[in-house]
Amino acid sequence: MLRTSTRMTLLAATASLLVAVGAPAGAGTRASAFAPLDRPGPALSVPAATLAKALVCSPDLRSSGRDPVLLVPGTTVTPAVDFGWNYERAFTEQGRPWCAITLPFSTMGDIQVAGEYVVSAIRTMHAATGKKVQIVGHSQGGMVPRWALRFWPDTRAMVDDVIGMAPSNHGTVDAYALCLPVVGCAPAIWQQRTKSNFDAALNSGAETFAGISYTDIYTVLDEVVIPNLNEKGSSSLHTGSGRIANVAVQSVCPLHVTDHLLIGTSDPVAYALVMDALDHAGPADPARIDRGVCKQALQPGVRPSTFATDFAKTAAYLADTLVTSPHVPAEPALASYTRN
Repeated sequence: MLRTSTRMTLLAATASLLVAVGAPAGAGTRASAFAPLDRPGPALSVPAATLAKALVCSPDLRSSGRDPVLLVPGTTVTPAVDFGWNYERAFTEQGRPWCAITLPFSTMGDIQVAGEYVVSAIRTMHAATGKKVQIVGHSQGGMVPRWALRFWPDTRAMVDDVIGMAPSNHGTVDAYALCLPVVGCAPAIWQQRTKSNFDAALNSGAETFAGISYTDIYTVLDEVVIPNLNEKGSSSLHTGSGRIANVAVQSVCPLHVTDHLLIGTSDPVAYALVMDALDHAGPADPARIDRGVCKQALQPGVRPSTFATDFAKTAAYLADTLVTSPHVPAEPALASYTRN
């Protein structure tokens, strides 16, 4: 088991090194090569039964009358590991209907395939409730819904909010250190390199779409998705017709300390911003956040008596998945539907 403090030290050291030398140049294909923004998406290649089995929902999904929330986990984890001890509990206590989607290989597989799971989840939840879906994702989970929205335009009318906690919207220079020559790395790590071909396709044409609110919550202390020091960082979005709020937790609480894993699992400031976006029209507004949150240690849903154990289990699962996931020698080829 990798101790949390050791993991954070190693990642911080890697981040410092990569920031010092600069991000390697990418070889991504430019925007003109990619599919038009409104071209209908392809048929899903994953069997319907597999997609249905991957989506787990609260019992009140159809009966509550409230907009449902789709929880999308980050790289190396499942929804239970990422959200089972925090957001799922909090939403259940609120009577807020939710679903959680399990992505292939603990979210380490080809993100293009993971995008199909999100497409199916959006369509299923919208059809079941007749309401727009609010998406909350951590790390890759805050980014992969954008792949679904980019290449399956029908889903855009079914979504109200996309809320990312430290989303890897423009990749991370950390991934280069993990994708070593000969050894390679997991498909999702290749694709989350800054300036990867996947990154170029994801952000081609427009980053956001009309009718959808985008809240991108980040921490300047992120040691995994980097750089993220300001609104020019990886997590932030800028183009397209959607309503956008790029918010550092430190803009709400200047002395706030939180890292990549904490921001999506137990951080009270990030949680307050998530809830603000869910409960208001448009993206989160930091001005509406009660600054009393700066004095809180944990978000609702997290049990103080078991926090240390819950967090340690999540960190250990993350470390084990990172080490044991199958590696491939190169970034997966872009799917034909992404091309012009």
